[in-house]
Amino acid sequence: MDIIRKLAEELQIHPGQAKAAVELIDGGNTIPFIARYRKEATGALNDEILRNLDARLRYLRNLEEKKEQVLASVEEQGKLTEEFKKAVLAAETLVAVEDLYRPFRPKRRTRAAIAKEHGLEPLANAILLQQLSHSLETEAAKYVNPEKEVPDAASAAAGALDIIAEYISDEAAYRSYIRNLTMKKGRLVSRAKDAETESVYEMYYDFEEPLAKLAGHRILAMNRGEKEKFLTVRVEAPEADILRYLEKKVIRKDNPYTAPALRAACEDSYRRLIAPAMEREIRGSLTEKAEDGAIQVFGKNLQQLLMQPPVSGQVVLGWDPAFRTGCKLAVVDPTGKVLDTAVIYPTAPQNKVKEAKDVLKKLISQYHITLISLGNGTASRESEQIIAGLLREIPETVQYVIVSEAGASVYSASELATEEFPEFDVGQRSAASIARRLQDPLAELVKIDPRSIGVGQYQHDMNQKKLGEALGNVVEDCVNKVGVDLNTASAPLLEHISGITKTVARNIVAYREENGRFHDRSQLLKVAKLGPKAYEQCAGFLRIAGGSQPLDATSVHPESYDAAKQLLKKLGDRPEDLQTGALKGISKKIGDEKALAAELGIGELTLQDIVKELEKPARDPREDMPKPILRSDILQMEDLKPGMVLRGTVRNVIDFGAFVDIGVHQDGLVHISQICDRFIRHPLEAVSVGDVVDVQVLDVDLKKKRIALTMKLQRSEQ
Repeated sequence: MDIIRKLAEELQIHPGQAKAAVELIDGGNTIPFIARYRKEATGALNDEILRNLDARLRYLRNLEEKKEQVLASVEEQGKLTEEFKKAVLAAETLVAVEDLYRPFRPKRRTRAAIAKEHGLEPLANAILLQQLSHSLETEAAKYVNPEKEVPDAASAAAGALDIIAEYISDEAAYRSYIRNLTMKKGRLVSRAKDAETESVYEMYYDFEEPLAKLAGHRILAMNRGEKEKFLTVRVEAPEADILRYLEKKVIRKDNPYTAPALRAACEDSYRRLIAPAMEREIRGSLTEKAEDGAIQVFGKNLQQLLMQPPVSGQVVLGWDPAFRTGCKLAVVDPTGKVLDTAVIYPTAPQNKVKEAKDVLKKLISQYHITLISLGNGTASRESEQIIAGLLREIPETVQYVIVSEAGASVYSASELATEEFPEFDVGQRSAASIARRLQDPLAELVKIDPRSIGVGQYQHDMNQKKLGEALGNVVEDCVNKVGVDLNTASAPLLEHISGITKTVARNIVAYREENGRFHDRSQLLKVAKLGPKAYEQCAGFLRIAGGSQPLDATSVHPESYDAAKQLLKKLGDRPEDLQTGALKGISKKIGDEKALAAELGIGELTLQDIVKELEKPARDPREDMPKPILRSDILQMEDLKPGMVLRGTVRNVIDFGAFVDIGVHQDGLVHISQICDRFIRHPLEAVSVGDVVDVQVLDVDLKKKRIALTMKLQRSEQ
C-alpha cells in the first residue's frame, strides 16, 4: 500500500503535503510545531488535519505490519498461495485482514476440529462438493468407527456438517457480505429487563432503530443501561436474507442427497458461529464509532472552554459553596496570587447570614474586590441569593459570575494542589481554583485531568486511553496557540508546550527559582534535559516580556530572528519598537511579498506570520471569544415563564442539543431542532461551549427541574 497516496486521498490534500508531514512527524516534530513553524513544508496544514493524518498514519502502518505477520504465519504453515497473498495485500482494514486470516488462525479444539480428528473430513468434502450419489445416511455409514468415537451414521453425518459449518463461517467473502448486509438492513433492539422499574433509560424500554441510522448518543446510552442491568440489547439481523445468500453460495447443484444437509449446515453456521461473532463485532464497531464521535464532541467543547477569554486586571473572590462545612472563600489578586482566605456559614444548617455578609464586606473593602467567582456546585443557589442581596447593600461596584466548578475538587485533593498550597485545606484550594479559572481559564484548567472537566457525554463509559490521548492533544494545541510567559508559567502549564516533558517543565521552574528570571530564550539551553531538539520545538511558544531580546516577547521563532531583523532594518524600524507599538503599520510598507521573502531567505507564509506578529506582538487568540456574562442580580427557576427571552452561556454541547446557563442554577436544554432554522447534523455546527446566546423559554418543569429553551426567538410585538 502506498501510505502517502492513501493519506492524501483520505484527507484530500496534495501527496507532497502528506509526504512532508509524515517526514516531519517521523523526525520527532510535534503537531503544534509543524502547524505553526513548518507551513512552507506542509502547505499550511492546520493542527486538526495534522492530528488526523498522524492517527491515520499509525493505523495504516499497523495495518501493513499486520499484513506482514499474517503472510509470514500462513507461509510458515505451508499454505500461502499467490491468490491469498494478493487478497491480503489489497485489504484496506484490519477487519478485512482478520477475515482472510480466520481459516489459518490456530483454533481451540472446536467441534469441527474434533470431527476432523475422527476422520470425517473426506465425507464433509464430498457433501460440500455435492458429489454424493446416495443418501447422506448411506454415505455416512461408511465412516462409522467406534474406535474413533463415531458410533453410527448419524454421528458421522453430524460431524461432517460441523466441518462444513466452520468452513462457511471462515469464508472471508461471506463474513464481509453478512456484515455489510446486517449494517444495511439490521436493527438494534432494546427491551426493559423489568418494565415496572423507573429509570433514566425508560425511552429504551421498548426501542428499536435501524443500525444504519443509530445516533451515537443512543448507542452509548443503551450500552450503559445494559451494563447497569436495566436493559437487554441485541442486534436483529435480516436472517432470512442472510440464509438465502449462504444457500445460494454453498448449494451450487440441485443434488437431492446434499442440498438438505448443506441447507442445515448454512443455518447452523450462521446461528451458532457467525451470528454471535457478528453481533459482538457490530456492537463493538458501533460503540467505537459512537465513542469516536463523543470524543470529538468532548474535544471541541474542551477547546472552547480552554480558549475562553481571561478576565484580567481584577481582584477576584473565589467562592466554593457548601452547606454543613461552610462556604470557602479565597481572595486572588490580578496575577493569581492568593491574598486571603476565609470560611463563612450563611447556608443551612448554621444560616449565619449577617456574620457572613460582615466578612464579605470587610474583604471587599480591604482588597478592592470587583468580581466574585461563584462555583456552581452544592449550595450555589443559596450562595447566589446571599451575593445578590449583599451587592444591593454595599456602595462598591461588584459583579459576580457563576463558573463551572467541574474538576475543582479533583484538583484541590491532588498532589499538585498540595505542592502549590501546602498550608491550605482542600476547600481553600478549591476556592482559589474557582477564582483563578475565571482570571485565566487555560492556565488553571490544565492542572485538571480534562476527563474531569465535564464538557462531554458518557465520558466514563468509553475507552479511557483513547479519550485521554485525544483530550491531551486538545490541551496541547490550545496551550501552544496561546503561548505562555516563560517567567510566570507553572510546571503543569509548561508541560503542555511543544517538546517539553513533565520533567523538563519542572526543571524550567527549578532553574527559574535558582537563577531568577529568564532574560532571553537561549537560556533555555542551560535547563537540565532540554537539548537542541526540544529547544527548537518549544522556543517559539515561550514568551519573555521585557527581556534582552525584544523578539522573545513574540511568537517569532529564534530561527527566523535574522530574517525579522533584516525585515525591520529594510523598513526603517527596530526590534525595540515592538514595545512602543510603533510597528503596527508595517504590512502597508511591504510591496512584493514573494520577492521580499526570497531576499530574506524565508517562505512567503513565514514572512506573513512574522509581519502579523510584529504588528500585534503576542496577540492572545482568546480575545476574539465571547466574554463571560457578569451578573449583579438573581433569577429563580420559579420566575421563568414560557416566552421569556434571556441571555445565557453555552455550558455543554452534546449530540442532541446544547445546555445553556441562564443564571437559575439549572442549565436549560436547547434541543438540536431548536438551535437554528437551517438543518444541522450536529449542534457544534451552530454553537460552541462559551458562546453567549439569546434564548427563549419554551417550557419549565419544576418537579423534574427541566428547562426547555429555543434559540429560534419569537419576540412578541411591543
